[in-house]
Amino acid sequence: MTINEACVECIINQSAKVATAIHADESLSNELTSTVTKMSKHFSYNDTPPEIASYVYEKMAQIANKVDLYDEVKELSTKKALSFVPHLEEKLQNSMDKLLTATKIAVAGNVIDLAAEVEFDLEEELGEIFYTEFAHNDFAIFEEKLSGAKSVLIIGDNVGEHIFDYMFIQTLQELYPNVKYSYMTRGNPIINDVTIKEAKEAGFDELCELVDSGVNTPGFVYDRASSYSKELFDSVDMVISKGMGNYECMSPSHRDNICFLLKVKCGVVATSLKKEVGDIICKVV
Repeated sequence: MTINEACVECIINQSAKVATAIHADESLSNELTSTVTKMSKHFSYNDTPPEIASYVYEKMAQIANKVDLYDEVKELSTKKALSFVPHLEEKLQNSMDKLLTATKIAVAGNVIDLAAEVEFDLEEELGEIFYTEFAHNDFAIFEEKLSGAKSVLIIGDNVGEHIFDYMFIQTLQELYPNVKYSYMTRGNPIINDVTIKEAKEAGFDELCELVDSGVNTPGFVYDRASSYSKELFDSVDMVISKGMGNYECMSPSHRDNICFLLKVKCGVVATSLKKEVGDIICKVV
């Protein structure tokens, strides 16, 4: 899906969030906002929101002289997510439907998004997610396709959320032990998206195949991916796509058997899905 006027306004507003995250003084904060506003005059409406974000965040990182604009926030997000793990492990252990419970946990983690138009509270989300139905509910199709898959690629989204992805993959391995699982990260720090660094710190390299996508966008842009990432994306039986950025980049995609798991956090994505902001989605295409 490509950008519209609402996306442009959202991306400009993200400069203020960056300024807050890096504790910018008034001068730096104004420079970030004015620079992004000037850049917005030349955005291509043929690009996806994550493609636009790649240019904008690269420029803001240069201005702020920081490689990872959200390094401090990502550490806090990871710590917060880890604090919920014991409770969620108990939920899984006592669940009558482990796949559904693990999938709901994975979707709940998607609220940790620092570029979203609307922000949600993680603790509140985890309290409600198990009693909330998927607004787009292809869970039965998802379960059926998983049962016949021999290889599954999970494309990660945000830091903190990746802790819940780890639990999700553990459950998949328990339920479908003969499947090869791969977990894909971003190629470099962009917003608060998970990179190979955070994934290794969480132990993904010991859990399953861990892959650096090579993309510099907050979403999997196939044309920007490494050759191996493209090969893996094309060859696996099923792709599980986490979050809005990946949905924006893979709608449409040249392949089928993609399951989109996400929380709707902006009006543009809500319109695309014909759903409401705040809805949770399990959509198989």
